[in-house]
Amino acid sequence: MIFNNKTVIITGGSEGVGAATARMFAEAGANLMLVARNKKNLDTIAEELRSKAKVEVFAMDVSDAAACGDLFKKTVFEFGRIDVLINNAGFHSRGLVEDIDISDLGKMIDVNLKAPIVLSRLALPYFREADGGVIINVGSLAGRVPIPGSAGYAASKAGLRSFTYALGTELANSNIKLAVVSPGPIDTGFIMADIDANSDLTFSQPISMADEVAQAILDICSNQFREQSIPRFSGFLTTFIYLFPRFGEFVRPLLERKGAKVKAKLKAEQKRRESNFPNG
Repeated sequence: MIFNNKTVIITGGSEGVGAATARMFAEAGANLMLVARNKKNLDTIAEELRSKAKVEVFAMDVSDAAACGDLFKKTVFEFGRIDVLINNAGFHSRGLVEDIDISDLGKMIDVNLKAPIVLSRLALPYFREADGGVIINVGSLAGRVPIPGSAGYAASKAGLRSFTYALGTELANSNIKLAVVSPGPIDTGFIMADIDANSDLTFSQPISMADEVAQAILDICSNQFREQSIPRFSGFLTTFIYLFPRFGEFVRPLLERKGAKVKAKLKAEQKRRESNFPNG
């Protein structure tokens, strides 16, 4: 797909994977509508990219259905068209289900699953009119295997993956592309800001960089794949565990021990960096 003058909406576009994705689409010549709750952060990334691309921002909560409708109206007003929707915004409240506030359990479903469904639904008339479009959902390998301390998040991402495949089947005879990018742990504040809050199992898998995930998002817009797992081996492993749960139970202690060692190293590295840059 040639992105020059195409219009791309990116939710969660102010930092992490969203910001990395925005940078790549800007380099490819796309027009950008960046979405996040924090207007200040949006303005920062927008100013960075305006020398390369046309960029507009829309500060909103993706769980607000009315605001989602306004987002599409504003995008068409600014750019005249919509070509790609990247559902990247995410929320994760870590911990045992019985310890998590009920409102946070609901928020994970609202942000990670309900919002992409609503946004995808709202995008379809625009794509039908244009006779084509692309919807990329950012899922997670956590949606394939049971991760302790991430039950609600895993459920939302499993649902998002299922929605992607189901809607893709519904649209099989159209020029509308549906795909999901499913990364494992990523070196962003989403998990690295509080390493201890993440399970040892999470860190048993290689940690990807935000740019790697962004590149996968860019690539899958144009190729024939329905899903891209990152890293690929972790994708194969989680698929195998999903198909053969007893194998997952067998290897889990081994993976947790490996993850605990990785977590200890990461914490030590963070401590060293903090000691090299003391406050004040």
